[in-house]
Amino acid sequence: MIHQDKEVKSTKNKAKPSCCCSHDEPVHNDNDGHDHGGHDHEHNAGGSLFQLFLPSIISFILLIIGIGLDNYFPQNWFTGYVRIVWYAVAYLPVGLPVLREAYESIVKGDVFSEFFLMCIATIGAFAIGEYPEGVAVMLFYTIGETFQGMAVNRAKSSIKSLLDQRPDEVHVLENNIAVKVKAKEVKIGSIIQLKAGEKLGLDGELLSDSASFNTAALTGESKPDTKKKGETVLAGMINGNTIAEVKVTTAYNDSKLSKILELVQNATTKKAPAELFIRKFAKIYTPIVVYLAIAICLVPMLFVDNYIFSDWLYRALVFLVISCPCALVISIPLGYFGGIGAASKNGILFKGSNFLDSISTIQNVVVDKTGTMTEGVFKVQEVIIKPEFDKEEILKLVNALENRSTHPVATAIHNHVGPIDSSVELKDIEEISGHGLKAVYNEKELYVGNFKLLDKYSISYDIDPSSIVYTTIAIAYDGKFAGYLTIADEIKADAKETVSKLKSLGVKLTMLSGDKTNVVQFVADKLGIIKYFGDLLPEDKVNKVNEIKAKNETIAFVGDGVNDAPVIALSTVGIAMGGLGSDAAIETADIVIQDDKPSKIAMAINIGKQTKKIVWQNIILAFVVKAFVLILGAGGLATMWEAVFADVGVALLAILNAVRIQRMKF
Repeated sequence: MIHQDKEVKSTKNKAKPSCCCSHDEPVHNDNDGHDHGGHDHEHNAGGSLFQLFLPSIISFILLIIGIGLDNYFPQNWFTGYVRIVWYAVAYLPVGLPVLREAYESIVKGDVFSEFFLMCIATIGAFAIGEYPEGVAVMLFYTIGETFQGMAVNRAKSSIKSLLDQRPDEVHVLENNIAVKVKAKEVKIGSIIQLKAGEKLGLDGELLSDSASFNTAALTGESKPDTKKKGETVLAGMINGNTIAEVKVTTAYNDSKLSKILELVQNATTKKAPAELFIRKFAKIYTPIVVYLAIAICLVPMLFVDNYIFSDWLYRALVFLVISCPCALVISIPLGYFGGIGAASKNGILFKGSNFLDSISTIQNVVVDKTGTMTEGVFKVQEVIIKPEFDKEEILKLVNALENRSTHPVATAIHNHVGPIDSSVELKDIEEISGHGLKAVYNEKELYVGNFKLLDKYSISYDIDPSSIVYTTIAIAYDGKFAGYLTIADEIKADAKETVSKLKSLGVKLTMLSGDKTNVVQFVADKLGIIKYFGDLLPEDKVNKVNEIKAKNETIAFVGDGVNDAPVIALSTVGIAMGGLGSDAAIETADIVIQDDKPSKIAMAINIGKQTKKIVWQNIILAFVVKAFVLILGAGGLATMWEAVFADVGVALLAILNAVRIQRMKF
């Protein structure tokens, strides 16, 4: 189920104060736009700023006039009931929405909400004749909540911006005529005509000879990516300056961008430990401060000789205003929203704020070689076939068998040999995990894979595989060693930079691969990776990760293949390369790197560290200031004005701190 965040509905100029201090369930907005469960900090973002702040403006003007008539321009008529009614009218525009929220919360069984606290504090101020202060507390509280709502919407908009990447309509070629069709109705196999500057609506295969695409929507990189005929192009990519034709290969709802959107939308439902703690803390904390306020008001009458009820009630009301935990309840989720949004802008998708926390403490990064540190685009370098075999015949068989595999090696062989010979009929095709492929042709067994495959079936060979630096594909036919192919893979341009950045972060790096050890060593030496292992089966990778886990150290595993899914699931944080990565790896991973750049691993760790730092800065700020002013309030040394700063002021400071992460450069 995709919970799509909608723009928050207008509530008749109400700046909705909505820090539901005692709810610990997350808010899910379904596609119908209705909230299910608790209040949140989103406010009406649809109207103008004037409409948003109109209730506060009215209250502020009436309050200023009232204070002026009280202190600077005293009038005989501004006394008694006239004065009370004046301040009551000033209170209502900002107070009524809060009173209504308090009533609704009580009806739902949530008595000790923030709304209840503010209502007691302000109505109590009216009861003891402190009318201006009662209005001022509610006014500044409402202004603060409105700003908070705007900040939350802004933070979420950076995440929700991905939702607008797919066009609703595309141009489908029908009898060589471009017809506008709804993207959701386009069938697999249809051909889309993409004009210059147009955005692709569905995943497909490029039919034009070449085309240049802006992939910023998917990867965060604005650098154009040139695609050639037959290559995959994805929904959200923007066509360059030529008309391109694309054959649709995936339904609208199954496109890679659809999966990305689902990941991002669901990310806010997975809470970080700090968020979960604060929600639980607020649920316990709020009733406690209410009872403490009652105690501050009533207990002194047992010990104080000249006890004056109104003085102690005022202290209790100040205490209540200060105690509102709004700064914590909103600034912490806002910090995580900012972290997820900042990562999304850079083509890194976190599936939950809990993974921002997890990756910030990572001690080990374990990377797969092929497709992670190398391009995963192989090219055949040598073809060595024994003289007693027909080279053309053997390559034809190898091509037909490898056609059953999705491994990049199979693509390299296909590109080298050419089209599949349809006359080749292979039987009993079997994939041996971590070894290769096996089949029967003309009642004779054919083996294509690594040399461990030949060892497994006791087929002897007269070469030393360890002497070959490149990836080697061994071939055996009719029980005899027929020869081998060597295939080379290029190291990614930013791989060396990645190793350097991870070392500077104090992270230990290990490279694992099913490739030959000497090939893995060759790549590791070039990149400066000290710890590496080759010739690994999928279960061997699992064992290596378990060895690190046995030391009670945290691990982030980075991979892209189906075989990497078990290790990704096993690690503390699983990271998948989302461009070339398999669906299984992307599904299993906690973090997805959209442009396959390994340098984004270090960036993800840095974003996690910065997010956690900001969250803890806000927690400490709120606790220290509130504790200090609470003590002053209980001792009668703080007025309602200090209380307003401790609540609204600290909340706004925390919000300003939280939104910083969206402007940071990583």
